[in-house]
Amino acid sequence: MAAKKPKRVTARVPRGFVDRDASDLRAQDAMLAKIRRVYETYGFEPVETPVFEYTDALGKFLPDSDRPNEGVFSIEDDDEQWMSLRYDLTAPLARYVAENFETLPKPYRSYRAGYVFRNEKPGPGRFRQFMQFDADIVGAPNVSADAEMAMMMADTMEALGIPHGQYVIRVNNRKVLDGVLEAIGLGGEENAGRRLTVLRAIDKLDKFGVEGVRLLLGEGRKDESGDFTPGAGLNKEQQTFVLTATSQAFDLTEVRNATGRPLGDMRTAEGETLFYDNLFAGRFAFDTARNDVGREGARELIQIAEACEAAGYGSLRVVIDPSVVRGLEYYTGPVFEAELLFDVTNEKGEVVRFGSVGGGGRYDGLVSRFMSQPVPATGFSIGVSRLMTALKNLGRLETSTRTGPVVVTVMDRDRMADYQKMASDLRAALNPKDESGEPLGPPVPVEVFQGNPKQFGKQLQYADRRDAPCVIIQGGDEKAACKVQVKDLALGKELSAKITDNAEWREARAGQEMVDYAPDKPGDMIAAVRAILARASGAKG
Repeated sequence: MAAKKPKRVTARVPRGFVDRDASDLRAQDAMLAKIRRVYETYGFEPVETPVFEYTDALGKFLPDSDRPNEGVFSIEDDDEQWMSLRYDLTAPLARYVAENFETLPKPYRSYRAGYVFRNEKPGPGRFRQFMQFDADIVGAPNVSADAEMAMMMADTMEALGIPHGQYVIRVNNRKVLDGVLEAIGLGGEENAGRRLTVLRAIDKLDKFGVEGVRLLLGEGRKDESGDFTPGAGLNKEQQTFVLTATSQAFDLTEVRNATGRPLGDMRTAEGETLFYDNLFAGRFAFDTARNDVGREGARELIQIAEACEAAGYGSLRVVIDPSVVRGLEYYTGPVFEAELLFDVTNEKGEVVRFGSVGGGGRYDGLVSRFMSQPVPATGFSIGVSRLMTALKNLGRLETSTRTGPVVVTVMDRDRMADYQKMASDLRAALNPKDESGEPLGPPVPVEVFQGNPKQFGKQLQYADRRDAPCVIIQGGDEKAACKVQVKDLALGKELSAKITDNAEWREARAGQEMVDYAPDKPGDMIAAVRAILARASGAKG
């Protein structure tokens, strides 16, 4: 009986995950470098934590701590302890700070870039693995640290080529929201679950609008697919109170009063229009607060508004916005959201505002979970993949203009050492270093063709596919004559497009130059390659 052939494995990427090619990664690296530079100008330094944390270190902030695979990806360790892939970069930082508290400077400023993982249903623009880039200050109790976070986010947007008017940093305070919830009878630990449901409903104001959120505050909402989301069970009076306090929408068209300060208008849920700036918005929150918790939050908003105003970040860059919530439970004070204001076309062909690309806030209780003392902290997280999509829509994503490799072709398999010598000489000459050994410019790659050299045309096809500026060719005849051919691929294409017969082809040589070469005298070959690279660079510039 003939043996069964092994079943061929289907090549496929898991749902909710994506592959990224060289151009994506280089564009991402360029973007991360700009963000990193802004963070470092504010005094932040890098730190890295593992992608796995013990599940109890992530704690009650998991979607369901009794089912560790609900919402996160988890496995059991050898000693039967649950470990989970991190779902954000903040909870791991809290564990790191607690574990190294005595040796870290306080306040501790750090930034981290890395992938996070969500065990959730994937969909358009919703992935199970994505990158975040965070900055946090741990040990700073003053709201001036929160104001600094908001200003740093504005600087980051502008460093990425997004001018004010196309972005805004929205700021609110969870104490104001806690005051609202306390006023409708949802104070106390026994109402923690309902409070979180209300906050997550408010967080969807930009997506579902006032009426959609009213459903989520009440009995629940059914979406277009028929999926039902249970509501918070508030009565109509409670719903109206929450929406009146949080659903003010802002028109950020620049208007100036007699003093020249930027202003906007604020519309309440009832449609009343109020003329405001940030200080007014903070005072409005204070005047409408019904308890001490809400008034304390409003006072902090006023301090943030004053700090941003004094530093030149007026009401069109950093905006006090009572609808900003942030869905995570661990926020305890000011919360922020970076929103892009330009329109894009979504997967349904609808024109919509791009929306949020990052957020954060104060989380004074997260580090102290591990310790016997309170540890104040504030931070901000940028959604790198989403921000890359935004920059692509704006035409401001830096795609790589890096030159492809110079390819040394193989005419004789027995002479691989000769070809490697050519490549080594070219690498050294085209990638100069200073006296300390540091590179003087971006890398110029050089490689020897390592595929099957039997069909020379395949080597040229390979070089063309790699966007190589030129190839080096030396067969037996060239070696005997102490020559190499240096073929300019771009010029060859240009010339061949104008050639009509074989005689013209032989005469033009299609961008090919024969130069002197000896292993101890590679100078002419190097000079010819440099000239081609200079032409290629000029054409791209």
